[in-house]
Amino acid sequence: MGVTLQSVEARQAPDEESLRLSLIRRLATRRRWLGGTGCVLAGWAAQATALTLVPITIVQPALAVSVVALLFISVRFFGETARRSEVVAALAIVVGVGGLVVGSPVQSSTHAAPLPLALGMGVLGAVALAPYALRGHHRFGALVAFSAGLAYAWTGFSTKFLADGISTGAWVAAAVWLGATATAGGVGLLSEMTALQSRSPIRVFPVVLVVQIVVAMLLAPLLAGGSWSPDPLPITGLAVSLAVLAAGTRALAGGRSVGGAIATEEGERAGADAGGSGARV
Repeated sequence: MGVTLQSVEARQAPDEESLRLSLIRRLATRRRWLGGTGCVLAGWAAQATALTLVPITIVQPALAVSVVALLFISVRFFGETARRSEVVAALAIVVGVGGLVVGSPVQSSTHAAPLPLALGMGVLGAVALAPYALRGHHRFGALVAFSAGLAYAWTGFSTKFLADGISTGAWVAAAVWLGATATAGGVGLLSEMTALQSRSPIRVFPVVLVVQIVVAMLLAPLLAGGSWSPDPLPITGLAVSLAVLAAGTRALAGGRSVGGAIATEEGERAGADAGGSGARV
C-alpha cells in the first residue's frame, strides 16, 4: 500500500525535480506520501529484525510477498476480482520463496574481508548512482527503477551488517552502517520516486523488487558470509526458484486486479486536480 500512496503524489511533481533532493522536499510536505513512506519504514524495521535471525537470502526473497499483499488490497479494498492467472502467479511466488529458503546458505555473522567487501559494495553503489550522471537528459526509462532496486539491495546488505553489529555489541560499526544505510536508502527512495513520476507502480515496483532479490541472491555469498552448496542439484533448484519467483512477481504486478488498485488511486488524484495541468502518461 505504501508505494501506491507514494506514487499518487510523485506523479504530480514536475519533471525538473527528477533525481533531485527538491523532489523529496516537495513530497515530504504531502500527508499521503508521508503515510506511504511510514509504511515503507515500518517494513524496513521488520526487515532489520528479521536479519538478526535468518540469512539475507531468505529475508530479501520474502519481500516478494508484498506483491501478494498488493493483490489482497486490490480485492479487499477496491472491489476487484482476482483472475486465475493472478492466483497462479501468487502461488508461483510462494513456491519460489520456498525454494530459495530451502537452498539458502547457513546463517553467518561473518562478512567478506575488508577489501572485497569495500570493492563489492562500492561497485554496487556506483552502478546505483549511474542515472544521476544522466539526469539532465530527462530520459531515464527503466534505468531509474533499476537504480532504485540496486540501492535498496545495498541497504539490504548494510542492514544485515548493522544488525550484526548490534547483536555482537560492535556499536561503532553499527553506527557507521546505520549512516550508510540511511544514505543508500535515500538514493533508492529518490530514484524510485523519480521513476514513479512518469511510470505507474505496476511498471516500477516489480523491477525494483526483482532487482533487490536477484542481487541479494548473487552477492550474498561474496559479501554476507555463507556459501552455496557445490552440488548441481541445489544450484539448479535455486536457479529455477529464482526464475519462478521473478516470473510470478512480474505476472502478478501486471495483473488486472493490481492495475485496478492503482487506477483507482490515480483516478482520485485526477479528480482532485481537475482544471489543473494535464496528467503525465
